[in-house]
Amino acid sequence: MHIDHDIKLGFKDVLIRPKRSALPSRAEVDITREFTFNHSDNRYHGVPVIAANMDTVGTFEMARSLARFGLSTALHKHYGGDELVAFFKALKLKSNAFCSLGITKNDLDKFRQVMRRAGDAVH
Repeated sequence: MHIDHDIKLGFKDVLIRPKRSALPSRAEVDITREFTFNHSDNRYHGVPVIAANMDTVGTFEMARSLARFGLSTALHKHYGGDELVAFFKALKLKSNAFCSLGITKNDLDKFRQVMRRAGDAVH
């Protein structure tokens, strides 16, 4: 048996010290970032925070709410193809929402169907 005698730290032992800033107010902080993708001409500009694709979190309502703040939502995989197509087509502006899918052939077929039917709304 090996007994480790080193000191271990937990969450209560961590101190996060903010970096000094010349900004006069927290309201002037910009936490958006721009990302360029290696194999695409597309760029992403927003806050790199994604709501999980859990069925109680990755909902259409969550996507609409978080998009106003530049946040993303991974929509849960339990939405049907027709629901996803309607959601993406109804968007006035491109959203930060995206589909998630399972690992079966049916999941991939549903994804392809949504991409084909929603057209430019998902690109």
